[in-house]
Amino acid sequence: MRRPAITTALLLATAFAAMPAGAETPAKHLFGAAATAADLPPEPYGSYAKGCLAGGVQLPETGPGWQAMRLSRNRNWGHPETIAFIQRLSVEAQAIGMAGLYIGDISQPRGGPMRSGHRSHQIGLDIDIWLRLPDRLALSRADREKIGSPRLVTADRMSVTAGWTPLHHDLLKAAARDPAVARIFVNAAIKQALCDAEPAAADREWLRKIRAWYGHDAHFHVRLHCPAGAFGCEEQAPPPPGDGCGAELAWWFSDEALNPKPGSSTPRKEIMMDDLPLACAEVLAK
Repeated sequence: MRRPAITTALLLATAFAAMPAGAETPAKHLFGAAATAADLPPEPYGSYAKGCLAGGVQLPETGPGWQAMRLSRNRNWGHPETIAFIQRLSVEAQAIGMAGLYIGDISQPRGGPMRSGHRSHQIGLDIDIWLRLPDRLALSRADREKIGSPRLVTADRMSVTAGWTPLHHDLLKAAARDPAVARIFVNAAIKQALCDAEPAAADREWLRKIRAWYGHDAHFHVRLHCPAGAFGCEEQAPPPPGDGCGAELAWWFSDEALNPKPGSSTPRKEIMMDDLPLACAEVLAK
């Protein structure tokens, strides 16, 4: 039997009621309870890791060149320019010989902090794209919950596996060359493979946008620039000059990077509504 529809207002009221009296509600519970987008013009507010999204657009579950994965999470929402980018990149993917793209998390309907997983993806301008090369774009909803994307980095984290192909290289290159892209996060071993395969005499400017980061061995994370005129959106500082293939990348293969000392990382602080831009209260209310 199908469960009755539950309104966003009821979900938010339930989230508030579940909190102890006098306690401030962590923002992740409020934004995680929103099932639909805010009825406002599209606008990202705040930063990629501390913000929200007005007027979000849902990526169709299946398109001519993509399928959205893990639909139960309801994280296939983004700014309209994010949806347009996915459409553009899916055309590029098919042009280089791929069946299309498997799209992972984008954002929640109203952005904001998530109950689990990402620290970023809060303003609808981040996209996770699986490194699994699709063999078809006809997966059922159940299939999309079960299958995963293989890790393309060896256990010692020093190189890519035999599953890495020229198609992966060409897809990342196409993504990085899109003017809307600010940076792309990949595992350091993947960045190294890209650096090694690109001819020294070639135009390597696109490699500057590819940045090494922890994890990211089964998907790559695309971050878009703030859209033109989005004055409430906080742009990330541009990456350093150069292709990023030298000493900076070499550090990621050092013992310091591969085996950080216990307790060297700072525990994450819960993000409260007071930590977000004022506009995010309206985003939740609409």
